[in-house]
Amino acid sequence: MKQADIAVTGLGLVTPAGHTTAENWATLCRGRSTATADPLLEGLPVDFSCQVEGFDAEAELGRLAERLDPFTRFAVVAARRAVADAGLDPLTWRKDRIGVVLGVTGNSLVTYDSEYRRLGAGRPDRVSPLMVPRSIPNMAAGEVAIDLDARGPNFIISTACASGATAIGTARALLHSGVCDIVLTGGAESARSRMISTAFARMRALSRRRDRPHLASRPFDAARDGFVLGEGAAVLVLERPSAARARGAQVQALLRGFAASADAHHPISPHPEGRGVLQAIAAALEDGGCRPRDIGHVNAHGTSTPRNDALEAAAIVRIFGDHAPPVTAPKGVVGHSLGAAGAIEAAYTVLALRHGMVPPVANFEDQAGDHKLDIVAGSPRPVSTGAALTFSFGFGGQNAVLLFTAD
Repeated sequence: MKQADIAVTGLGLVTPAGHTTAENWATLCRGRSTATADPLLEGLPVDFSCQVEGFDAEAELGRLAERLDPFTRFAVVAARRAVADAGLDPLTWRKDRIGVVLGVTGNSLVTYDSEYRRLGAGRPDRVSPLMVPRSIPNMAAGEVAIDLDARGPNFIISTACASGATAIGTARALLHSGVCDIVLTGGAESARSRMISTAFARMRALSRRRDRPHLASRPFDAARDGFVLGEGAAVLVLERPSAARARGAQVQALLRGFAASADAHHPISPHPEGRGVLQAIAAALEDGGCRPRDIGHVNAHGTSTPRNDALEAAAIVRIFGDHAPPVTAPKGVVGHSLGAAGAIEAAYTVLALRHGMVPPVANFEDQAGDHKLDIVAGSPRPVSTGAALTFSFGFGGQNAVLLFTAD
């Protein structure tokens, strides 16, 4: 049975594309990668990433910044901006009815990198007493609640690279259940860790274009050779449309459908026939009361890895057939922020619907294989249909698909 629509009334973004929605949209539309050499990764086989530049945590958060890891700093700032964008005042809202649900992949290895070095050097006395509370994943949601005095349900979702999208779908369910009036939802992550870079490089999942990092992330392009690490956060304010309109808030988009599935196949490899992906796409369409021909564009997972992009392209062709919509893939611009990626791309999907434009895929030149997509490349493309799907897939075979429409 189709669920009632949920309104998106606020967006907050802190990403390599910028610290505001306007900056993010402008960078996306330019269609150029933000990847550069990364001093944190110096000396490693892959020493570049997409970084949040110019972010002054102390100016944004004051002394609070000292106890927070980067992923939590991003989450708190993005949440503040989303709440302001929605025209909400935490001093007056009903605190016990405000939920926080964020997607985070796992423990923050940024802290672990430094603290384990101290322990390994035989200096347990130098290990920070704040190591655990600043690095465990739930602190992103916990610190947002502390900062904004949101006292409703508060937790994180960890479904690998589908975490942010799964969190948004879970937040929608909290609103449908009547447990919350407003939910702050999205995801936060910093993948700029020496261990993360080393581990993914050992898996041969990262691009090796060290000499030209700005050309490394190229979703669906024939010359793609792996993804680029990223970081950032996105927070969306979700509430019931009737409540939003009653308080005079602008409804930026409607979340009409959501579906999650499991490949139940392999720890890291997707099902070769896209079983779970196809299931999630079809279920999200049904949940949103839409047919494939109703979709104006697809925000693809598009990691820039050879196998995953090929399987995703095959799934899109199978679902849409002759009605295949334009496809974009923001990881070409901002890299792959793991647990935050699905949330960032959900926010980008809302922006695309608001502007009636689909941003281009960075570094896309040509496709290979049997399943050709209508890739938006070069410049943004206007679209007339106000409905879009955004896909997120993760290790463990976990898939999440969100369906948004213009209000």
